[in-house]
Amino acid sequence: MNNIRITTPLTKEAARALRAGDCCLISGVIYTARDAAHKRLCELIAQKQPLPLDVENNILYFVGPTPAKPGSVIGSAGPTTSYRMDAYSPALIQKGLTGMIGKGKRGPEVVRAMQAHSAVYFGAIGGCGALLSQCIKESQTIAYEDLGAEAIYRLVVEDFPVVVIIDSYGNNLYEDGQRRYLDSINKQQRTS
Repeated sequence: MNNIRITTPLTKEAARALRAGDCCLISGVIYTARDAAHKRLCELIAQKQPLPLDVENNILYFVGPTPAKPGSVIGSAGPTTSYRMDAYSPALIQKGLTGMIGKGKRGPEVVRAMQAHSAVYFGAIGGCGALLSQCIKESQTIAYEDLGAEAIYRLVVEDFPVVVIIDSYGNNLYEDGQRRYLDSINKQQRTS
């Protein structure tokens, strides 16, 4: 299987071309944000205030990296559980966010927002933070430094490996993959 190479920014057109199950390698600029940063961003949106980053055609990585060791750009940078951002993601998607990277399921409101505004949800492999950090070539704190690891970072990544979990049409690899597996088990049982 070939990897689809994505260079940021991730336009709506590029997001619409992706399908659940696609393996991708992302290069370019992405941003980090976890729960506390998401909450602050959504408070700014509600107050009609400018955000500290332009989310339009951008990707947010749900991660709180560990401190960098001497000579390293960043510490371990594995994905965090995405459902904690579900209350905030629809507002950011409406502002133009086209990609999110995390792990685990997303709620129906997030999926509806993704379908309405052409966004995708990528999965990164949990437990591989040290390996994923090797794909991060630059890291700079750009907002909410007081949040420590949960501050917003601007990352320059090269061939950052992800899988499209939910595409902009609502196709969900977690659901489709389970269904295909169960169908294959049932087919085997019928033929045995």
